[in-house]
Amino acid sequence: MKIRAKILFIVVPLLTVAVAMAGGASYLLAAAAVNKIAVGSLQFKTEEVISYAEGQWNLLVDNNMVGNLSMESVAKEAVGNFSRGILRSPTEAIFALDEDAQIGIMAGNLTVSPDETAALVANVQVEKPGFLFMRINGVERAAYTMPFSPFNWQVFVTEERNQFYGPVEQIFRTSAVILIGTLTVGALLLFIMARYITMPIENVVSSMKRIIEENTLAETVPVYYKDEIGHLSHTFNIMLQNLDIAYKQIKNYAFDAAIAQRRERKIRNVFQLYVPADVIDELFVNPEKMLIGTNCKTAILFSDIRSFTTISEKMQPDDLVNSLNRYFKIMVNIIMDRDGIVDKYIGDAIMSIFGAPVAHENDALSSVLAGLEMSDALAEFNKSQMELGAPEFRIGIGINYGVVTVGNIGCERKMNYTVIGDSVNLASRLEGLTKMYKEPLLFSESVYEKVQGAIPCRTIDRVAVKGKTLGVPILTARRSITPVEQKAWKLHEQAVQLYYKRNFRESLAIFEKVAALLPNDLASDRYIDRCKRYIKDPPPEYWDGVEIMREK
Repeated sequence: MKIRAKILFIVVPLLTVAVAMAGGASYLLAAAAVNKIAVGSLQFKTEEVISYAEGQWNLLVDNNMVGNLSMESVAKEAVGNFSRGILRSPTEAIFALDEDAQIGIMAGNLTVSPDETAALVANVQVEKPGFLFMRINGVERAAYTMPFSPFNWQVFVTEERNQFYGPVEQIFRTSAVILIGTLTVGALLLFIMARYITMPIENVVSSMKRIIEENTLAETVPVYYKDEIGHLSHTFNIMLQNLDIAYKQIKNYAFDAAIAQRRERKIRNVFQLYVPADVIDELFVNPEKMLIGTNCKTAILFSDIRSFTTISEKMQPDDLVNSLNRYFKIMVNIIMDRDGIVDKYIGDAIMSIFGAPVAHENDALSSVLAGLEMSDALAEFNKSQMELGAPEFRIGIGINYGVVTVGNIGCERKMNYTVIGDSVNLASRLEGLTKMYKEPLLFSESVYEKVQGAIPCRTIDRVAVKGKTLGVPILTARRSITPVEQKAWKLHEQAVQLYYKRNFRESLAIFEKVAALLPNDLASDRYIDRCKRYIKDPPPEYWDGVEIMREK
């Protein structure tokens, strides 16, 4: 709804109510005044007729003529003549009805039918005076009635209603005409004034539409009046000027931002080859933290190609580089698909992290699954090596899970995102032990605590790596095992527990069952040899079963 319509919708009802209330009040006041005059006039004449009738009746009583029909008729005729004498209007009438609804007297030009007289007798409260309206000969009349018991009359003094209330109704009709005229003129004036008031606002709206449609801020609004609306138009023009300036600045900023974003994208694309994408995101968000390290729990995976020096001696440099690139591509894809990041290449070795800079639900399990997938993928890689006439690769993978310091290590001129700490060193040592234990994958007890139940695991030994005095269990895993292997691995774990409790004979018996189930099983054969040795030559009391590693 437009503003003009709203103004009309609000003001016109107010005008209507005001004029209607004024006209209604005038009509009611006039009607009340006229009604008072009508009642008073008719009542007065009725009382005069009754008073005169009483005088005639008293004459009959004084002269002992009561019951004399001829004399009573004369008295009644005298009352009728008196009634005719007080009539002042050709439409006025005075009549009396007896108890049989017969007309006793009639003064005035009025004819009352028997049906009408019967209706009057039935509707009038007998023997009580009162004002009433009645219809005689189809004409609405006002009347005042009083009883006169000596003659058994009900006297009526009546006048046509229009004689009293015609001017009042004229007032009502005049008020209605005034109301209609007032509303018409008022609505027209309101429409003109509303247009006068809303025209500047419409200009503002039109300007805004053109600004939106044409996408330009060069539009201005004409200022017509020096009032609030004119002030609004002037303020709108100032706003447009400031918006135009701001829009030009935004365009410049957007252009600069687009260039900066393109540069940032180029930097990201280049540095993602050297630094993990998560690290780059963090550095762009918090560049002030570039040299600040944090402690967190991560899984560290080391993988190394065994006898790489021998392999490199058998291959041409370009063939070696091609083989390494294909090998790294396969292994790196596996690591990154498991939410890990490649920290660095150490010659032919890969150091990767699971859990930094972004931690995931089970980074330890992801690292072990990545290690198993790397071992499986190596078989396919070696097939292509054989097809190319190149030597096969053999790898060892060591995994540890623990607290490390992670961050950008170095200085402002040269930095490297990496992890450091004892947990990193242990992962490296475990990778080195894969050569000795001839296992493609070894991990620590802290890893086992995170993955047990998710994949089949098996204890290999308890060792103190080089540089450490405390021993730690080392384990391996497979993605899946056969029912025979499942039975053998279960027996193996039982035998290991007995072994470290110095129950060598019982442990030996179970390990021999494992060897029977798994021929050429190096892990069970190693424990069998130790059990036999300790049965012949028991270890000292302080023995804890830890094997001391003298080499990396």
